[in-house]
Amino acid sequence: MPDALAVLDPLKPSCSYPFKFLCGCGVGFKLVQGVSYRLGKLDVAYSYLDFATMATTADIVPLIGENRVITRIGLLKVNTSPRPGMKALIRSSGVELGKITTGQIVFVLAPRINAVGRMGDATRAVELLTCTADDEADRLSRVLEEENINRRKVDEMTFLQAQERVDRMSAGGRMPAIVLYDENWHPGVIGIVASRLTEKYYRPSIMLTSVDGVARGSARSIIGFDIHNALKRVGDKVIQFGGHKYAAGLAVELERIDEFRDAFNAVVDELMTDDIRTPELKIDAEIGFDELTPRFFKVLKEFAPYGPGNMRPVFLSRKIEAGSPRIVGKNHLRFKVEQGGLSIDAIGFNLGDLIGKIPSNGTLLDIVYSVDEHEWPARGAGSTPTVFPQLKIKDLRKHTEDA
Repeated sequence: MPDALAVLDPLKPSCSYPFKFLCGCGVGFKLVQGVSYRLGKLDVAYSYLDFATMATTADIVPLIGENRVITRIGLLKVNTSPRPGMKALIRSSGVELGKITTGQIVFVLAPRINAVGRMGDATRAVELLTCTADDEADRLSRVLEEENINRRKVDEMTFLQAQERVDRMSAGGRMPAIVLYDENWHPGVIGIVASRLTEKYYRPSIMLTSVDGVARGSARSIIGFDIHNALKRVGDKVIQFGGHKYAAGLAVELERIDEFRDAFNAVVDELMTDDIRTPELKIDAEIGFDELTPRFFKVLKEFAPYGPGNMRPVFLSRKIEAGSPRIVGKNHLRFKVEQGGLSIDAIGFNLGDLIGKIPSNGTLLDIVYSVDEHEWPARGAGSTPTVFPQLKIKDLRKHTEDA
């Protein structure tokens, strides 16, 4: 323990605080809340709920218990009365004020905040989020936007290089895990790329680059595999490591990278069971399209905010007719699905490779998906936006009666 007057940490063995899943900013918020309570000014604490919400969502902690309360209330503040810096960030990123969700924080807003720290000086993000002047907020939000564009370019280049190496190494034989090193990779993007490799190849992935004469990097894991425990098993091959079940950071001596790679692959091969090795889709319920009523959407909204521990519900529908498939964006599959005379738009993000599974001969499909409401902008004065359901496809297959 640090030599301090007090240590505020719910994970501390002697701490009796009942909720153990706060992120770092959440712990900071509880300190502000405690001080505000003693001063009789709780409104001061609640004015920071937007910050606590952004951090809680972006840090991928379980959105249950107190985290769920923080996020639900904080999203109201973000959507209705954002501070100047946050409002400028929302505007420059192209998302719509009033409809900010946890997903938009994770995939749109948080990456822009992170980008300036990954690519240079993180104090620029602090300046944006704390500034009170609109013109200064607009200037700083443009800086974050530019840095995020730069980060994405570096990210994409690094990902392509990493893919080439993985494909080349895989051709040489069995590879339980991915461990890659390049002295020229930017340390600010290797964690992102490790996550993308894990998603693409469904293997634990470690990306390393050279920092101050040492190979430093990030590790990411698949569902059910404890990568922190695996690193602990090869602790004698690393300088240091830390993290949790699904993500970790580590440092390795440059001359021991190959030794570490071999040892880590051996441990992963030993610990990885067939159940973990096989990707799994967990389905919450089987439903028919006739159940996608306005009341259904109203009830579904009450489950939000979504995140780890409270993921968006996943549904199965059988005997689905499908047609008009096309690839949109980089590799997204868009098509129409129909059941019982009800036709709905469907999109499968990064599922363009499945276009060949959309039948042209009337063959029925079973589809697994989450459901969302999509909005087309209003056309013309006095008109209102058109809201309609959209299915976000997770997987699909040919229907068989015995399935």
